[in-house]
Amino acid sequence: MLLEASVKRGHVVHKASIIPMDNAVFVLFYEGSMKIGTLAVSTAGLRDGSTGTSSVLLGGKYLVASRALAEKVAASFKKMGIVSLNTQLMEGEALRLYSSLLDKARQPGPVGPEETGSKG
Repeated sequence: MLLEASVKRGHVVHKASIIPMDNAVFVLFYEGSMKIGTLAVSTAGLRDGSTGTSSVLLGGKYLVASRALAEKVAASFKKMGIVSLNTQLMEGEALRLYSSLLDKARQPGPVGPEETGSKG
């Protein structure tokens, strides 16, 4: 089952698409049309509250944000997290926005675009 959330900032729609699998969760974070970006993977921690290991597999942009998002996915779903991040936002802003979209996509109910005052 595909889980999605989006938010519109200015003229740009930012999206999170979550694809849960038996042994992993693949999440694409992107602007506009779906595309692959910096790819990171993280294992779930062995104990509750512990973080697993993470690494960037592909890409040279948004290294910290993609790893942090992969770690959050792995911790949230308690299984391997694979994340693709493709955006034009500054890295810190991208991490905040897409982390929020991840939380939003996991909640039940409608998760369509909503306008915010920030420019993106």
